[in-house]
Amino acid sequence: MAVVLDLNNPRPRHPEKAHRPDSPLPKKPDWIRVKAPVSQGYVDTHAIMRANGLHTVCEEAGCPNIGECWEKKHATFMIMGDTCTRACAFCNVKTGLPGALDPNEPAHVGEATAKLGLAHIVVTSVDRDDLADGGARHFADTIRAIRARCPATTIEVLTPDFVGFEDEALALVLGEQPEVFNHNIETIRRLHRRMRGAKASYDGSLRLLAQAKELAGYPVATKSGLMVGIGETWDELVATLSDLRSVGCAILTIGQYLSPSSAHLPVARYYHPEEFDMLKSTALSMGFGHVESGPLVRSSYHAAEQVRELSIVHRKLYGVQET
Repeated sequence: MAVVLDLNNPRPRHPEKAHRPDSPLPKKPDWIRVKAPVSQGYVDTHAIMRANGLHTVCEEAGCPNIGECWEKKHATFMIMGDTCTRACAFCNVKTGLPGALDPNEPAHVGEATAKLGLAHIVVTSVDRDDLADGGARHFADTIRAIRARCPATTIEVLTPDFVGFEDEALALVLGEQPEVFNHNIETIRRLHRRMRGAKASYDGSLRLLAQAKELAGYPVATKSGLMVGIGETWDELVATLSDLRSVGCAILTIGQYLSPSSAHLPVARYYHPEEFDMLKSTALSMGFGHVESGPLVRSSYHAAEQVRELSIVHRKLYGVQET
């Protein structure tokens, strides 16, 4: 099947966004600038991902930090395919009916982790509302495969909300004891439905983070992230930070929303770096253990450093004795 591209808009619009009106993309300020990925580290990381047939959220979501992170051989693995069952207004991952799970994918992730020499790995996924457990068992299989291949690597999972099977999903994922359980709340309460659609829920995301702490049975660190520049107020942001702390969230990421295209939700405004510094200070004063806040910060940005700072480390890697 041939696909005809408009040279003025070279990427075909996702079908689920076809009904949304185009929004002009505002000019980015000087502090929203990234270098083109050209380093040998980037090339090597790309080669390892392709050799193992893996997807990364770095590529699928168009992360602005891909050059910096891949140069250091840091990457966020996106499991269960590249097609999501949801159509969030901010997201650049394609939507549709996903294919069957690859039973060999967990082993491939473990192998790539070893080849990259990762001390810390982040594993995320598309939403898989088509699966009976939302893909939780596949997450668990992937954690086990990483442990088997790289027992000294700390593991962070960035999961969907597992709507409808939260308890079962959490039991499967947390049963493998990842060091960090991450679920992004994404935005403030008022804008949540607009951003994430009717299936997702602001309170549901808070409950998932609270349940993770309650059901873990070990000292898991919970983490969440949100984007700014969508039309929220400062007071609404502070309220969301308070909500996250109320469920024990320890790690927080705050970044500027960047609209992937004119077919996506538009940017309301760009926050100045000093405002991100203020948000970080506010969050730390509220009790968060670690906060990454900046224009280009994304969920996995400096994830390994966050783990080290909070001393959530694997005993074989850092010599922490079990008690």
